[in-house]
Amino acid sequence: MATLYNPHTKESIEDLKVIQNILRPYGVMLENWQANAILSKDSTQEEILKAYAHELQPFMEKNGFQTADVINVHPQTENILAIREKFMKEHTHSEDEVRFFVDGEGIFWFHFDNDDVLSLTCRAGDFLSVPKNYRHWFDLHPKYNVKAIRIFSNMEGWTPNYTNSGIDKDFNP
Repeated sequence: MATLYNPHTKESIEDLKVIQNILRPYGVMLENWQANAILSKDSTQEEILKAYAHELQPFMEKNGFQTADVINVHPQTENILAIREKFMKEHTHSEDEVRFFVDGEGIFWFHFDNDDVLSLTCRAGDFLSVPKNYRHWFDLHPKYNVKAIRIFSNMEGWTPNYTNSGIDKDFNP
């Protein structure tokens, strides 16, 4: 279950309904899906997508998504620090960023238009949709273990457009 954290007030919230109410005005959707398939740290993309096809296919068909892939990293993943670094710079995408976390955890940082900065630690079962053009970054720290299905309308829409604002440096460990 997700945890929302406000670094300015040092407040952490774990109640799903409260988190949803805070994120809804920004257009960020958070739901809880079942993530109970048994997966190994080396499960293939095909195995992970097949294990959750019953959840993914109806959502993708209903919402016009075309394809999905998997991010599957763990502490023994080759070049884990370089992979982490790639995600940790504030950026936007030209399409919605949709992820279903099936194992491990990762931290989404949001930089909203009113300059609020919040982080959302996502864990197995968290289904997250971030509207296109929202400034954000993602951190694998501290566990360096996450399996998440990424859902796309258009693969090119997932190319990060880095803002070079530097704000991420104020919050990254």
